[in-house]
Amino acid sequence: MITTTLFPGRYVQGRGALSRLGAELARLGDRHLLVCSPHPLTHLIPPILPSIEQAGAVRLERFARECTDNEIGRLLTRAQEFKARTITAVGGGKTLDTAKAVAALAKVPVAVVPTIASTDAPCSSVCVVYTPEGVFQRMNLLPGNPDLVLVDTEVIARAPARYLAAGMGDALATWFEAESCRISRGRNIAGDTGSMTAYALARLCYETVRDHGLAALTACEAGVVTPALGRVVEANTLLSGLGFESGGLAAAHSIHNGLTALPATHRLYHGEKVAFGTLASLFLTDQPPRLVDEVYALCSALGLPTTFFGLGLDGVADQDLKLVAEKACAAEESIHNEPVEISPDLVLAALKAADAEGRRRKPKAATR
Repeated sequence: MITTTLFPGRYVQGRGALSRLGAELARLGDRHLLVCSPHPLTHLIPPILPSIEQAGAVRLERFARECTDNEIGRLLTRAQEFKARTITAVGGGKTLDTAKAVAALAKVPVAVVPTIASTDAPCSSVCVVYTPEGVFQRMNLLPGNPDLVLVDTEVIARAPARYLAAGMGDALATWFEAESCRISRGRNIAGDTGSMTAYALARLCYETVRDHGLAALTACEAGVVTPALGRVVEANTLLSGLGFESGGLAAAHSIHNGLTALPATHRLYHGEKVAFGTLASLFLTDQPPRLVDEVYALCSALGLPTTFFGLGLDGVADQDLKLVAEKACAAEESIHNEPVEISPDLVLAALKAADAEGRRRKPKAATR
């Protein structure tokens, strides 16, 4: 049995870490293409641009909001025209994934600077490609992990708290999916068995979100950096990234992919849909009541969806849910790493059970 554990080249986190971007990029090359989401392009980059320019020539490109084949191709052309020696992404998960894909095609180092802690994308070698309409299309496995991940917790604290909560929803799934892979000997992103390091980090990820999540959310709502916020940002970004990629994925992310088939869910963030996928997986895998109660209580406290209403699917038809279940059970999906029988009918039942449990806990109003 061969195990594989995947890591980024360097992980830097802390208050004011953004000021070190120029110095860090100087280690990687001397011509830097920066792919930026709209907000950081106009608010975060201008103050530090002089320090980045000390590391070499710089070209800025605005990200077009969706990680599609067309956007990857457009930015690759820009990188080649500029003769970029590094690609840097500044923004959310789709910005980061796009830049990672461009760097892989251009065969240059990639640095990622997440401005929100909403997914575990920054540390991974995975790029999730969507259609222009935002429907999940495929997951690309890139040749390597980012060379640099730089996380400024002050920037994260200033972002809307919902992003942090969504990141905890994504991180919440990490241990459950890795544990399923451990039991079933399911394959991780590298196609091998996960290591004990990966499983231990996945467990730490869940425990960190469980124990410090609400305090971190409170700090983010106040716009301040606290030890709890720092722990949860690390859990959302580093621990979840290492845990999912090296431990393996299972039902929660497949159900997320299925949910993207329904346009009403497109207003939700990735981690919010993954969180509901985790709740459904509790019933799919017959978890004990104590654990079900713990996870539902945590999701409720963090404002994550626990019902179809919370997903924007109030009154959803069975035929739409069956579409979700069928997409989640596609042959290439990670749900087949679960150590239980898998079928669209069983997933449909788990989705309905998850919604019913969420409504049972809020009998007077079917809310999030």
